[in-house]
Amino acid sequence: MSSVVVNGGVSFWYAHDGLPAVREPLAGDASADVVIVGGGYTGLWTAYYLKKAAPFLRVTVLEQRFCGYGASGRNGGWLYNGIAGRDRYAKLHGQDAAVRLQRAMNDTVDEVVSVLAAEGVDADVHRGGVLEVACTPAQLARLKAFHAHELSYGEKDRELYGARETAERIRVAGAVGSSWTPHGARVHPAKLVKGLAAVVEALGVTIHEATPVTEIRPKHAVTPYGTVRAPYVLRCTEGFTASLKGQRRTWLPMNSSMVVTEPLSEEQWESVGWAGRETLGDMAHAYMYAQRTADGRIALGGRGVPYRFGSRTDNDGRTQPETVEALREILVRFFPPLAGVRVEHAWSGVLGVPRDWCATVTLDRSTGLGWAGGYVGSGVATANLAGRTLRDLVQQDSGQGGRTELTELPWVGHKVRRWEPEPLRWLGVQALYAAYRAADRRETVSHSAGSSRIARVADRVSGRH
Repeated sequence: MSSVVVNGGVSFWYAHDGLPAVREPLAGDASADVVIVGGGYTGLWTAYYLKKAAPFLRVTVLEQRFCGYGASGRNGGWLYNGIAGRDRYAKLHGQDAAVRLQRAMNDTVDEVVSVLAAEGVDADVHRGGVLEVACTPAQLARLKAFHAHELSYGEKDRELYGARETAERIRVAGAVGSSWTPHGARVHPAKLVKGLAAVVEALGVTIHEATPVTEIRPKHAVTPYGTVRAPYVLRCTEGFTASLKGQRRTWLPMNSSMVVTEPLSEEQWESVGWAGRETLGDMAHAYMYAQRTADGRIALGGRGVPYRFGSRTDNDGRTQPETVEALREILVRFFPPLAGVRVEHAWSGVLGVPRDWCATVTLDRSTGLGWAGGYVGSGVATANLAGRTLRDLVQQDSGQGGRTELTELPWVGHKVRRWEPEPLRWLGVQALYAAYRAADRRETVSHSAGSSRIARVADRVSGRH
């Protein structure tokens, strides 16, 4: 089946409209009030909110390929309220601070949906919430603990389902329970990023594409075509951060892969259910994520080869045939009636993983350097919260504003140590994901209600918990 799969081309999300025409690169040295490095969701949302708050600001975005070339144009389209590092922030700053962060994320889903509507951006948004399923006794135990944990952060509208109620939503083979939150929506990633870039440009933001930034230093963003000087330089490069001078070990570029099916027939959808168009995840250690697309396909993702030696990134989204087959096996295991459905497209991308798995947003007031990211795969909504927070931090530092609720959230200014040097980094990540896959296999055959000891040890070693 994989021999006929379109592989790469950045992602399926660009398959219909084609890759966007690239905007003009930087023509030489330039100046701005704020220069943003990275034309993905974080950079574009930051530019949007800065320009909305202070239209007189000269804001320049520098993007190495085109806006949405990275994770913003390749992700699974989960606009939801998850944020990486919340539990650690609860330990560091107290439960109340983490609850405020969670409430801000809940509100962020509403914010993105409302802004897209107000700005006329059609990103195939459907608010079906997020359904996460359990298919083994160990997964069910984790699911119930996860559900209770989310309630402890104030998410009172989350619902816990048994096997029958789960099947009434989506008929996942062998599902014994699920947890659903309304704080989630399906989106078309590329439509979102292309629409947002157009809106930002119409506001007067300067966007230079095909302009790789090779070095960031106070008041300077250096490119092969010239240097942009600005009081504030904001790094919004997520999984591509390691390519910048001095940033090799800042965030690890973790690889994630996706496949998308051909359009399903009405009969096939009837066999699957999924009328609510929820985004779908599971409680495996090496988890999957999926959505029902607006044109009637299933887009499904998970970890393939998780990391490339030396923090290298992929070439235009190409992924390994064995990864395509592994994702297809998940599809058929979840939905046996779809065994004959063809996979049409496969691709990969990188996401940013800090050493402690905590998303952060920071502005160093002594240098004017700021950054946001480390979303660990939960960036579609988090990038919007980061953009609004960077806006508030810049306004506070420049005297145009004061402290706000966003600048007081516990992820602001968080510091974390760097990743280990190679080959320790590569060996550690390979061992980590081998352990998670082994744990999933053991839980499937053992029918034990306890999580595999292998996974518990891997969590401690990795810094995830």
